[in-house]
Amino acid sequence: MTVLHGKTAIVTGASSGIGRATAKLFAREGARVVVSARRGAELDALVAEIEAEGGQAVAVAGDVRDESLAKALVDTAVERFGGLDIAFNNAGVVGEMAPVSEVSTAGWRDVLDTNLTGAFLGAKYQVPAMLARGGGSLVFTSTFVGWTVGMPGMAAYAAAKAGLIGLTKVLAAELGPKGVRANAILPGGTDTPASITNAPGAGPEVLAFVENLHALKRIARPEEIARSVLHLASDAASFVTGTAMLVDGGVSVTRT
Repeated sequence: MTVLHGKTAIVTGASSGIGRATAKLFAREGARVVVSARRGAELDALVAEIEAEGGQAVAVAGDVRDESLAKALVDTAVERFGGLDIAFNNAGVVGEMAPVSEVSTAGWRDVLDTNLTGAFLGAKYQVPAMLARGGGSLVFTSTFVGWTVGMPGMAAYAAAKAGLIGLTKVLAAELGPKGVRANAILPGGTDTPASITNAPGAGPEVLAFVENLHALKRIARPEEIARSVLHLASDAASFVTGTAMLVDGGVSVTRT
């Protein structure tokens, strides 16, 4: 039997990268999936792929900064699939990259609103639905940036993602007695459209530099990160809560 058989999951930031890979993996493992991102066409293509493989999925396009989206995602999970068991709050942006003195206030707020407040709003509506099912699993996408290392020019991103870890720990403490687990993954460099290795003008030297930062001397495929999310979402991690789980290829421990 598939490990998420009979479960319903929400995945944000699902139009590409880690979110997309996780939504497909969840579906293959038996979950009914509500996928969300700002780009509706990409979501529709994802749903078509999941359904072609025999899975069940529905798309709800929107911006995680909008509280009405958080409610709509949960309402869709309940109305279409009968409830909610898993939420992967993955949507995020890197935002402005500049020294702190040069980051605009608007840029700072945009990154925090998307990465941190968006996750808070998601959890705010997801938790009651999970409690109605007797438990569940919340997973957030944080990063090693701002946790094990400070990277120049990434103040807003680091602050928001480190804040997610604090949110995760509080949710774990609040909800543990009620059967809801909360964990965060901290990916290393991953081959996604948002990666600096795929930025316009980034040549092979950029990829080589980023790969060398990791103990494994390569960056991850989105599918590799998705498997860590599946673990935390599933009953295989039934005694795991409040963790900031490094899935970083050893970038946090490497100095060579």
